[in-house]
Amino acid sequence: MANSFSSILDIWYPKKDECKWVLATIFKTQGSSYRKSGAHMLINDLGQYYGLLSGGCLESDIMLQARRCWDNGQGRIVEYDMTEEQDLAWQLGIGCGGLVRILLQPISSDNLYLQLDNVYRRLADNGYCLYSQEIASGVANVEFSELPRTAQASVQRDERNGRVFLKQILSPPINLCIVGAGVDARPVVDIAAKLGWRVTLLDPRTSHGRSSYFPGAFAIIKQPMTTTIEKAAQSNWLAQTDAMIIMSHNITIDAQALILASKSSAKYVGMLGPLHRTERVFEQAGLVREEFAIPFANPIGLRLGGELPESIALSMIAEVHSFLAQKDAKSISGVV
Repeated sequence: MANSFSSILDIWYPKKDECKWVLATIFKTQGSSYRKSGAHMLINDLGQYYGLLSGGCLESDIMLQARRCWDNGQGRIVEYDMTEEQDLAWQLGIGCGGLVRILLQPISSDNLYLQLDNVYRRLADNGYCLYSQEIASGVANVEFSELPRTAQASVQRDERNGRVFLKQILSPPINLCIVGAGVDARPVVDIAAKLGWRVTLLDPRTSHGRSSYFPGAFAIIKQPMTTTIEKAAQSNWLAQTDAMIIMSHNITIDAQALILASKSSAKYVGMLGPLHRTERVFEQAGLVREEFAIPFANPIGLRLGGELPESIALSMIAEVHSFLAQKDAKSISGVV
């Protein structure tokens, strides 16, 4: 199960009236912490929780604290402080050594579901939105508004007339298009789905792309590539694509995928295979690599080592992740 906000809302929304729910939100950290401000978790009275606010250290106690919200119908603030030896956090054995403050808010039709139904629909529709929560016990004051796709995801504190809000610009899941539904595409789809990405899988071959092999795929398109290209202007999913991985192992399909990519909104395109093969793909597509407008990675992937399909999949997804997050993919510790 993915832990992104959109992923846990996907679970909550159809069950929102079946049991009692609490939204847990980190609004302040100090020192080391597993998650930062803006991280969310959803808890129900069946003893289930979705999303993580720590590495598993806090969740059981947070669930106990959530029950108090159901008892009085009010929100509350809890704090875990590993800088104080007398704090509960020491007894829980938290190893981060920092401070975490969490806002717990009951969710119900009485408080308009904290506007989470609107957030769910906006993110599911591939849109951006502003979500603000007042940081105070006993209140359920939230604000929601739709934003254009030019918005940038962010988290910040907003103080107004002595009141404090956690203000978040929320973004929809990353939309990844994968062309080629062979055996080696399975771990690529699996890893992307675990990250909460929305995967569209394309392969015109009847022997490829069976839904039972790709449970994590959001959509599987089996029509001929020429048809997909012809319908590109009317394809919402293509206009929302963030990245494309081409890995059909078929030069004709890969060439058609390059043409399709040129009509997409992709910020990144990666292709499996050696350079000499890629030259043939571009030639067949009638395109020039040096003039290709989208950042193009070939051979695709980071140098992680390993030859198994799972290792190659990890390498590819890691590069896409790094590129879209605008990070350098270097070792945090500097050991490598």
